[in-house]
Amino acid sequence: AMAAGKFRQEIVPVKVPQPRGEAIEVTEDEGPRPDTSLEKLARLKPVMPDGVVTAGNASSQNDAAAVCLVVAEEKAKEWGLKPMAYLKGWAAAGVHPAYMGMGPVPAVQKLLARTGLSWDDLDLIELNEAFAVQVLAVIREWGLPDEEKLNVNGSGISLGHPIGATGARILTTLLYEMERRDARYGLETMCVGGGQGLAAIFERR
Repeated sequence: AMAAGKFRQEIVPVKVPQPRGEAIEVTEDEGPRPDTSLEKLARLKPVMPDGVVTAGNASSQNDAAAVCLVVAEEKAKEWGLKPMAYLKGWAAAGVHPAYMGMGPVPAVQKLLARTGLSWDDLDLIELNEAFAVQVLAVIREWGLPDEEKLNVNGSGISLGHPIGATGARILTTLLYEMERRDARYGLETMCVGGGQGLAAIFERR
């Protein structure tokens, strides 16, 4: 996705002053790492003695900032703005802290019930990857019928997880991909520390 230039519209170049010489212009995110291979990832040791989570199948924490503009429809018209999408609905839910990472399961179930939509109605799904095992567990619990619409341009493990900016980063990526595909409904969801889960559905009109 990065090589195909899919993130260019989303990223504002930033010039970083240097102690000596000219400032460096940053135009791409830190991830993904182009030198990564399956062989290198397989050699990484799990964090816990009997665990499976390594630095290679967990999200990296990146330096980043993100911004999005959320306004009432009347204000958008007043200011001459064309919305990329409308917030169809949102939901929050939680699970026992011991199962942190599974919050998107009840959050999305609650949201689908609230909006009257089904999995088949969703054109794209963005589920933040905190850990690979967490994503696999959430997908299994969802019983997701079509994984082809999930994280189509990568997620936290490949792209990074900038704490405090991830929600807006995911939304931006989702909206631009919805525009490219002329999609109607897109779902954004993520887990939150302590067992919480957030989910929101956006609609293009």
